[in-house]
Amino acid sequence: MLNCRNVLLPAIVLAGIASSSFAQEEKSSNKMKPEDLPTSNLISKSGPSFRVPEPAKAATLIVFGDQRFTDPLNTEVTNPKARRWLVEKIAAERPDAVLLNGDVPYSGDVVNDYEVFKAEIKPWRDEHLHYFPSLGNHEFHGDPQQALEHWWTAFPELRDRRWYSVQLGKSIYTLALDSDTSLLPGSDQQKWIDGQLKGLPASVKFVIVSLHHPPVADFQTKINVSHNPRPNEIALRDYLEGVAPQLHAKIIVSAGHIHNYERFLRSDVTYLVSGGGGAKPVPVDRAAEDLYQSSDFPNYHYVKFVLTGNTLHGTMYRLSDANAGTPAWEARDEFTILAK
Repeated sequence: MLNCRNVLLPAIVLAGIASSSFAQEEKSSNKMKPEDLPTSNLISKSGPSFRVPEPAKAATLIVFGDQRFTDPLNTEVTNPKARRWLVEKIAAERPDAVLLNGDVPYSGDVVNDYEVFKAEIKPWRDEHLHYFPSLGNHEFHGDPQQALEHWWTAFPELRDRRWYSVQLGKSIYTLALDSDTSLLPGSDQQKWIDGQLKGLPASVKFVIVSLHHPPVADFQTKINVSHNPRPNEIALRDYLEGVAPQLHAKIIVSAGHIHNYERFLRSDVTYLVSGGGGAKPVPVDRAAEDLYQSSDFPNYHYVKFVLTGNTLHGTMYRLSDANAGTPAWEARDEFTILAK
């Protein structure tokens, strides 16, 4: 077993499983569901699970989700060309860390999806990038225990973990959560989150939380209504907004699940929906609270954060035309978060 307090990952990391009170998007059946798997046996220690060394320059971190790595011949559920271009563009950015917001494979019960993942992220390995995935619902396709074993086989450094933390240098701390398990008060995962945030090193200025299902999103009444925020993630939202005033660090939440881009600010907590990693795009009806009001579609994209002093600058880079012969990128949203 790894000593996870001081390990440097040249590439990866994981998260977890769900509570039956919020599994509203899964069809009812007698078979085991992700939320039925136990969580009390997981590694859930205090302090950072992994560390990335202090960058020599301004710290750079990228978030994006819903890549759905699978057979490139499958162009119905994902766009393999856009997916590959995103991987190549992120490699060219040479960030200090990449956070993946879940649905890394299209189907967690298909071992070959992980083989496609390994093959397509070769540009990241060539650049020796650190990347840290969270579990999404697609990771649990099929038998959830077998699918979880496939995940741990693909990411052996993460065995027996479904949630974990990473400290990037002195100033950035990340939590990779598992929205397929309970985030409700008193749950194993929620107690771990509480301990992590209340035990943050004094040097940390920003906490970036990555997970799959969004705690805040444009509420849909016609389009993809099953992807609206669920009680599980709403409980996380309420907890974060309750604890944020007492923390010495700012909180940013990056989720996926919705195959588009959204941005919100609530109670001094920034919420992103970054699900444009390659999965079949889904339009959204945008509410006034959404700070991104562009009608651009589809939004294949990633979000880049650059820390300079006490300022964290975020930019959403969008693929201009997924049907083009060569990729072109445009900065379509920019925002700044100041440390406390």
